[in-house]
Amino acid sequence: MMNSTWLTSFLVFAEEVHFTRAAARLHISQPALHVQIAKLTEMVGARLYVRTGRSLELTRAGKELRAFARDLSERSDAFLTGLGAAAVVRSVVLAAGEGTLLYRLGPIIRRMSARPDVRLRVLTRDREGVLAALGDGEAHVGVLPLEVIPDGITATKLWRSGQMLVVPRGHQLARKRRVRLRDLDGVRLIVPPTARPHRAFVARALSSAGVRFEVAVEATGWEVMLHYVELGVGVAIVNDICRVPRGALARPLPELASLDYYVAQRTGLELSKPALDVKAMIRDLARG
Repeated sequence: MMNSTWLTSFLVFAEEVHFTRAAARLHISQPALHVQIAKLTEMVGARLYVRTGRSLELTRAGKELRAFARDLSERSDAFLTGLGAAAVVRSVVLAAGEGTLLYRLGPIIRRMSARPDVRLRVLTRDREGVLAALGDGEAHVGVLPLEVIPDGITATKLWRSGQMLVVPRGHQLARKRRVRLRDLDGVRLIVPPTARPHRAFVARALSSAGVRFEVAVEATGWEVMLHYVELGVGVAIVNDICRVPRGALARPLPELASLDYYVAQRTGLELSKPALDVKAMIRDLARG
C-alpha cells in the first residue's frame, strides 16, 4: 500500500514541478521531500520526473500518479466533509485559453482567489492543452471549444462564439459595414504561428473561398495580435469574445464557422466543493 504522506507530498510537487516551492507549501525541508519522492519512485518502479535544462517535467508515469493522487485526495476530502470535518484549503486548477481567461472568466477568478478555503491555479492552454491537462489530472476544470466531446471527458455547453475581423480605423475595410471573405483577398493578415490551430482554421477557410492573403506578422495571443492591429501592422481574424482596442473596429464574419465552448472535467473525477463552485459559476456566467 502506498504511503498517504508520500502521495500528498507528490501531489503538491506535481502541481509545482519545483522542489523548493513544493517543500515550502508542505512545510518540510527539500531533502525530506526528495526522500519521499525517491521512495515513491522506488515503489512505483518508474521515474516520475525528468530534468529538462533548468526545469523539471513529469514523466508519463508521473502524470498518471498525479491523476491517481488527485482523485484519492478529492474522494478523501469529500468523505471527511460529509462527516462534518472542518474544511481545508483546497487547490483548484482551472485550464482555459488566453482569450477565455482574459475576456470571460476574470470575475470568477477574482471571486475564487479571494476565498480563504481555495488555492486557485490558472493554466493558459490551447484546446489540446486543456484536454491534456484534464486527462492527466493536471487540471480539475477546463473551458474550451469542442466539436465533439472526447471519450473520458464530461462537458456542458456554455456559449457559441463567432469570428470577427478587426481592422485599424483608417483601413479601407473599416468603411464596410459588412465584410465577406472575398473582401480579404490580398490583405495583410496578422496570424498565429503555423502550428497553431487558429492559423490552420483561418488558412483553410480563406483557401476554400479562393482568397489569397499576405502574412503581415506572426503573433501568439489575442492581445498581441489586437495590439498590432491598433498599430496599423495589418488586420486580424479573432474570436468575437475579444475586446476590440480603441484604435480599431470589428466586423463579424458569419461565413466562418462558430465555436461551441464547454466547461469540462475528466469523467469519473469527484470534484471538491470549491471545484464544483468554479464549474457552477462558469455555467451561471454563461447563462448571464
